[in-house]
Formats: sequence, structure tokens, C-alpha cells
Amino acid sequence: MGRVVILGVFVADTTYRAERMPRMGETLLGQSFALGPGGKGSNQAVACARSGAETHFVTRLGTDDFAKMASEIWDDAGVVAHATPTPESYTGAAYIFVEDATGDNAIIIAPGAAAHISPADLDAQADLIGGADVFMTQLEQPMDAAFRGLELARAAGVTTILNPAPAADLPDGLLALCDYVTPNEPEAEALTGIKGVTLDDAERAAKALRARGVSTPLITLGARGTYLHGHGLVPSIQAGPVVETTGAGDAFNGGFACALAEGQTPLDATRWGCATAGLSVTKAGTAPSMPQRADIDEWIK
Repeated sequence: MGRVVILGVFVADTTYRAERMPRMGETLLGQSFALGPGGKGSNQAVACARSGAETHFVTRLGTDDFAKMASEIWDDAGVVAHATPTPESYTGAAYIFVEDATGDNAIIIAPGAAAHISPADLDAQADLIGGADVFMTQLEQPMDAAFRGLELARAAGVTTILNPAPAADLPDGLLALCDYVTPNEPEAEALTGIKGVTLDDAERAAKALRARGVSTPLITLGARGTYLHGHGLVPSIQAGPVVETTGAGDAFNGGFACALAEGQTPLDATRWGCATAGLSVTKAGTAPSMPQRADIDEWIK
């Protein structure tokens, strides 16, 4: 069993399904509503733990009902939480619109207490990070905290993954701390200026990321699969009808981190991530849709 430490955000997902997004000033009747656990880092931790890794999650929470929801999903998945209580703020929440016909989504995040995560929080977990096989972060918490976590992991010789989501301007030197960077197409364009339409575009974007210090870039391409630098396209796994794509990227990253921590090659770990994502989109929700290890094993075979 590999050990993965993930820095990130928990938010309570409020998911609305409707035929289309309302225009400004317009009210629409929706098909459904759901409340559940989310946040990129938390989703990735749940996916990673269910994939079979010893998974630790570093974050901040408010002291409210949404914090209780976080603890319940982590306990159920087997995630070891290192969540600093922050009573002066609130546990984060997300508005998620899902287009009923396609399952495509649009999201607004209010991170709440997680916006107070600081480099000092990472310094307090230096021993935990240094003892991991893999350290992974995203960009929903403050940038300086992500930078510090990557610095600590790199100094300890821990494999580092950055999921650069949501897209943001990165400080100098951050990408050079990353063994793997896993943007989707819009995020790759934001980082490199290269609009990803073809595999050649993905290759050019990956080379641009390599030039900025990333050891092995990956670009997730939705239903097509994932472009892995040095290997080309790793096809997606179609595990059934698509119900909802929300959280698919998080499923990929969690599965990918687990596989790397177990010692799988980058190519095999990418296939594992694709299987994790392919299974996740066959169910509604984010964290609740993350598949179990036995299901991933079956599809890999």
C-alpha cells in the first residue's frame, strides 16, 4: 500500500440539474437538486483511498454541519484527515450546474475556511509529507500553501503532482517543483497559450510544460483519454453510459496518485487513472461516484 498526502479543499456540493443554464435575471425550473460532499482535493482523496492507497488529507474546515459531512465521507472512504478547525469562517460550498441532456457542468466555488490554509499549515505537516510516496495538490486553496507543500515534498524526495485547477497564473519556480502536472485542455491552454484541439496540440503543450521544469506532463482530454508525454494518447475507458462528468478529473488524479504510490509506471498509472475516471462518470455526484478498488481492477483487466 502506497502512502499519498493530498493538500486541498472540501466543499459541500449543491448540484442543480436543468435543461440549460439560466440567463442573468431569468428563473428556470430544474429537474433535480442534490447536496453532497465535494471539493477537488477532498474528491481526489476519496478516489485515492478507495483505489487502495493510505491517503492523508490536509485542509481547514469550519465548525458547522458541512464539516460533519466532510468527516463522514472521509471516514467512509478511509481517508485520514488532518483538518484544522477554523471557527471564524465556514466550511466551503459549491454551486454546480449540470446540463441534463449531456451531463456537462459549470461550477462556482466558495472555499470558506480553506481560504485560510497557509504555508505554516504545511510546515506543521512536514513529517507527514516527508514520509509520503506521493504528494498532490491543486489550486483551490491559496497559492503560497500549494507552493510550500510542493517545496517540502521535493526536498524530501517525494513524488509531486500538481493538478492546476482551477486555472491560475503560477509563480515562478512552482512548475519546476512538479514531477507530474495534470491539466485538462482549458487549463493547459491557460498555462501554455496553446489551444488543445488535436493530439499534436497536446504534444506541443506538454513540451512547453517540460520547458518550464515539469518532469512528466499529462493532459486530460475528456472522453478521448489522457495525453502522457513520451507515450502519446492513453485511451479513456467507457464503463457505461455517462450520467455526470463532474468529478471525473478528480477521479483520474486520485487513481493516478494511488497507482504511482504503489510503484506503477507512469503509463500504467495513467491507465489506472483513466479507469477510475471512466467508472466515476457512470454515477451521479462527485465523491459518492468514486469507484472502489475491485471495480477498477476489473476494468483494468
